[in-house]
Amino acid sequence: MEPRRVLGLAGEHLAERELARRGLRVVARNVRTRYGEIDLICRDARGYAFVEVKTRRAGSFVAAAEAVDARKAARLAALAQAWLAHRGERLAVWRIVIAALTVGADGTAVELVDLDRV
Repeated sequence: MEPRRVLGLAGEHLAERELARRGLRVVARNVRTRYGEIDLICRDARGYAFVEVKTRRAGSFVAAAEAVDARKAARLAALAQAWLAHRGERLAVWRIVIAALTVGADGTAVELVDLDRV
């Protein structure tokens, strides 16, 4: 397996652990549609959280938290709405969360960033 894929899988695993620590339960992983993929779909007392996991090495040109631009956020919102509609939950409360992981020599920092709906 290529090193980038290994880094991504490790990032998803660490993101899941941090999400669980903060009270979110994973409902689905790597949901693929013809329009794109949702890394993790979680649920907590606030509703659904559609999670995009971004893992970067320390010193990368673009920080993990900055790797999701407005266009990507809009696509994630459309994917979230489509997933909810498919399940008959159009009125469910939801949000988009970026799980930004930065891998450095002293370990991996995990930051969860809630995005405003776009």
